[in-house]
Amino acid sequence: MSIAKRRCALLLAAGVMLPLPVLTGCSSDDEGAPPPASRDIATAPRARTTGTGTLRWALDATPKTFNAFQSAADTGTQRVAGAVLPALYTLDARGKPQRNPDFLESADVTSTDPKQVVVYKLNPKAVWSDGRPLSAEDFAAQWKALRGTENAYWTARNAGYDRIAKIEPGEKDHEVKVTFAKPYTDWRSLFTPLYPKSVMDNPAVFNAAANKGLAVGAGPFMVRDVTEGSVTLVRNPRWWGGRARLSRMVFQTVPADQRADALISGGVDLADVDRATARRIQATAPSRKERAAGAKTHTAGANAPDLGRDGQRAADALHTWAAENASDKKRAETVALSRFTLRKALEPAYTQLALNGTKGPLADERVRRAVARAIDRKALAKLVLKPLGLPDEPLGNHLLMAAQKGYKDHSGALGDSDTEAAQSLLADAGWHADGRQKALDGKTDDLGIRRAVPTDAGSGTASADATASATASGDTSGTASGDASTTASPSATASGASPAAGDAGRSGNLPDSAVVRKKGRPLVLRFVLPDDSGSASLRAVGERIARMLESIGVRTEITKVGGEGYFKNYIASGKYDLALYSWPATAYPATDGRPIYAKPQPAADGSLVVEQNYTRVGTDQIDQLFDEAVAELDGGASRSLVGRADARIWAAAGSVPLYQRPQLVAMRKGVVNAGAFGFATPRYQDIGFRK
Repeated sequence: MSIAKRRCALLLAAGVMLPLPVLTGCSSDDEGAPPPASRDIATAPRARTTGTGTLRWALDATPKTFNAFQSAADTGTQRVAGAVLPALYTLDARGKPQRNPDFLESADVTSTDPKQVVVYKLNPKAVWSDGRPLSAEDFAAQWKALRGTENAYWTARNAGYDRIAKIEPGEKDHEVKVTFAKPYTDWRSLFTPLYPKSVMDNPAVFNAAANKGLAVGAGPFMVRDVTEGSVTLVRNPRWWGGRARLSRMVFQTVPADQRADALISGGVDLADVDRATARRIQATAPSRKERAAGAKTHTAGANAPDLGRDGQRAADALHTWAAENASDKKRAETVALSRFTLRKALEPAYTQLALNGTKGPLADERVRRAVARAIDRKALAKLVLKPLGLPDEPLGNHLLMAAQKGYKDHSGALGDSDTEAAQSLLADAGWHADGRQKALDGKTDDLGIRRAVPTDAGSGTASADATASATASGDTSGTASGDASTTASPSATASGASPAAGDAGRSGNLPDSAVVRKKGRPLVLRFVLPDDSGSASLRAVGERIARMLESIGVRTEITKVGGEGYFKNYIASGKYDLALYSWPATAYPATDGRPIYAKPQPAADGSLVVEQNYTRVGTDQIDQLFDEAVAELDGGASRSLVGRADARIWAAAGSVPLYQRPQLVAMRKGVVNAGAFGFATPRYQDIGFRK
């Protein structure tokens, strides 16, 4: 989905949600069923839904704009756009673009010489909510606004639109002819969503805030009302497709740390949730034995209210009852959560370890490769995904997720986890251990990580095993004071003793004598981790990585950062050596991958233009492969070039993909055609309540 690929970092600490692919429900018909955990949706035929009702869907924040191409666009923008605007191409569960027949009868490359020409045949029934048919005028207005030549438009991207030479009506009615100045393999990413010319013709309207609404649409829903805390959609009376099964869809603003309370109070029907809330929902599910016996579990007592189908009425009854039975508050909350089911899948996004190659020790590729090879990615993927019952294989590709066509594990270009190889790379780069550290002691922690302990450490050396139980569940804690706090890892304070002065923030129990040095200077890396609610699992991963680096004599100084400062003040500004953050996956890696991994270029003022390559690591060869891939119209050849680019990205060791993120969704029982969508998002008109 091109619209989402402004490619803002998905920072788990900031609670930023993935931009969703737009309107899809069909699977790829040439590759069989989607792989396990690619999605988890409660499906039902439209005829088996009530055909009415209001669904309340939680958002992190009210959208600042309804323009998906504006720089202020966010997840809420994408969801509203998916329900109210045309999507010429949608994504299936494998992330493969599929023609959307609601808007497009056909789209074909009719010529490649001398220019690439694509002819779109629009569905003749497709009209804007003001009654005007979709036309070439809308295509042309969007192209002119997004091609990057008009500074008045606050655009987030112009990729693809800048390769178009002209747009004109086709030879037949309802046809649009697009001629490209340069070949473009990802032409299917364009014009989704498609905005009316009334939005794209006028920079003031294009740049308008969300409180201005969206006067004209062309989807199953239209925007009815926008408030500070919600966006209400209603059925579009001019919609020509299958009638929406919901009367209303309300996107309700509920911060991530308030989701559990919102579920309990009946405030939302559908919400992404954190692990703690997911565990609470799972705990309300009846056991196999109880299901077989037809028993009801986790009841709050014989006098508990009957929770009917209506969520708000059920919540009101529950609150009244809980007030009269205050001692049973926890059981009352359990009753409320039992009205939900947990849907889980692998999200189309991945968490990576970023290595800042701008300056310092990590400017040396050998040191980056050593750090990367000290990381046991399999152990980290298992730590995060196995407790959730999701496939726990590490991700082997920067540009494609495991479900996508063309996915291959290219991590071999860097090499497997290997402590001895990592130590050899450090030695080659001039970093050597103190003479007192003859070898690793051979002991391992609960992840099988060999511990670096100097031969003369004696009995006073703290045990790395002291933190095993503290981090295994991902329930690490810590609160930042102000914007950031630098703290000792749990292993440094496990006994209750305070760390020595000057040691605050150091990872674990690595003594000075075990740290590798170059010209007397120890190898210490600044490791930035999030410190927001919901990011405990990510902090646990960071602590594990710090312990893994101890095995090769590398010490980390962990800085925990809360709020927007994590990205703005550290990642984007390059004030880190190591960091954990996530990127969304894309159906169009040739286009969307380049700004993430492009070689930074010096600007006229001496600064470095990094685009979205926050690791600052890139090569001319990687750039060339992306350029060739985006201009290659043969799909197989383009994917091959993307694969070669990925292998070189691995070899450069600027970022190390760890695992696909888990997607955890709480859904009120009775809601259908919704859940954990993975790459695929629903046809919004099919979401409803079961009869």
